[in-house]
Amino acid sequence: MNQYFATVARGLETLAAQELEQLGADAVAPGFCGVAFAGDRTLLYRVNLWARLPFRILMKLHEFPCQDAEDLYRGIQTIDWSQYLTPDLTLAVKATGKSGQLNHTHFTALQVKRAIVEQQQEQVGDRSNVELQSPDVQISVHLERDTCTVSLDSSGQSLHRRGYRPAVGTAPLKESLAAALIQLSGWQPEQMFYDPLCGSGTLPLEASLKALNIAPGLFRDRFGFETWLDADLPLLEKLIEAAEASQRESLPAPIWGSDRDGDVIEQAIANATNCGVSNHVYFTAIDLEDVAAPTDSGVLFCNPPYGERLGRDSDLGTFYKRLGDVLKQRFKGWTAFVLSGNKELAQSIGLKSSQRFAVYNGTLPCQLMKYDLY
Repeated sequence: MNQYFATVARGLETLAAQELEQLGADAVAPGFCGVAFAGDRTLLYRVNLWARLPFRILMKLHEFPCQDAEDLYRGIQTIDWSQYLTPDLTLAVKATGKSGQLNHTHFTALQVKRAIVEQQQEQVGDRSNVELQSPDVQISVHLERDTCTVSLDSSGQSLHRRGYRPAVGTAPLKESLAAALIQLSGWQPEQMFYDPLCGSGTLPLEASLKALNIAPGLFRDRFGFETWLDADLPLLEKLIEAAEASQRESLPAPIWGSDRDGDVIEQAIANATNCGVSNHVYFTAIDLEDVAAPTDSGVLFCNPPYGERLGRDSDLGTFYKRLGDVLKQRFKGWTAFVLSGNKELAQSIGLKSSQRFAVYNGTLPCQLMKYDLY
């Protein structure tokens, strides 16, 4: 059994732990901005392929006491790097955190790289080259409370970058956050899903992937573990085939998205095409003023602008009041979820929320507000 750590957005640790348990992880323990868990190689591949909430899945190699550069160098050299790295493979080191006298991540990363390549030179007379963009082996080093944890990054590019979304709106939600909001809401695929401020479509698309049981990792070019020395590519192929075979052929209930901007609706349609759901999810250009409930009941989701990046100079208070009016007057029998990073603006909606969930959109503290519309 290997020890793994899934990095996640702050505040989503418990939710991510539930997801990992559902995927078959053992010894699941939520921490700060991540979840520790255990499992075999099949689980590692499955989590990379299926998990909707994490950014990266790290495989722990070693942990040792570390206060200064000398401790770090010695600790890194106690690992036999020939098990993970040959001189023909490229490497990159990413350092986070600080410990004792080590408070500069760039210096920490350089010290780790030096310890590794000097071990290679000593053992085989050759060394790996550094490749920052797409290395064969990505090494992660985390310093905390005078302890250094060394891991291999099995994901490569962050898992939130599904690969289906080259086209994005002005202030897009990360796909992993969109998936987390949907999970928090308790939405079930048997309920209609509608986002009247959908931008480039992230919320409806993540809902579609969930409803059709499509693994989010299917759209990626590659995972980090594919270039490891012990990579089992037939196993990955088998898991991909099983994932493709488990997809549902149709949505149990409609999923819609609309936006006043016709250009971003074109982007949403392009993104839907990229992830193979263009025949399932419906996007159209409609101004909020003209939005009406398409069915008697369902779940409405939206992420309106809240003064960060988008709409800073426009009258957002009026916009939020209009949103509240539309919900009150036209969505009776529905449940609405609104993400906001601005309490004052949220009050302009003029509705009493039945529940609030604290989440972070990047570094911005936000609330997902639930409204039961009668």
